[in-house]
Amino acid sequence: MTPDTVTELGRQALWVALIVTTPILLTALVVGLIIAIFQAATSINEQTLTFVPKLLVIGAVMVLAGPWLITTLMDYTRDLIRSIPSLIG
Repeated sequence: MTPDTVTELGRQALWVALIVTTPILLTALVVGLIIAIFQAATSINEQTLTFVPKLLVIGAVMVLAGPWLITTLMDYTRDLIRSIPSLIG
């Protein structure tokens, strides 16, 4: 296994991790921003106010995007396992 192969495998792993986490993180960011604007407008400074809406929205995103996320991870894992003979030899 050459250093180029290791670098390519690492790049692919980071890309898949980025693709899988982006929908969840962006949703949490948008919900947090909306709640922060609401808190600033109403002068409500409750730290726990952001937790429940973020939790509910992230749960909904996981339910809606879950099959796609799992398929993406399974495809990457399947490709990685299939490439083991060429990586070793």
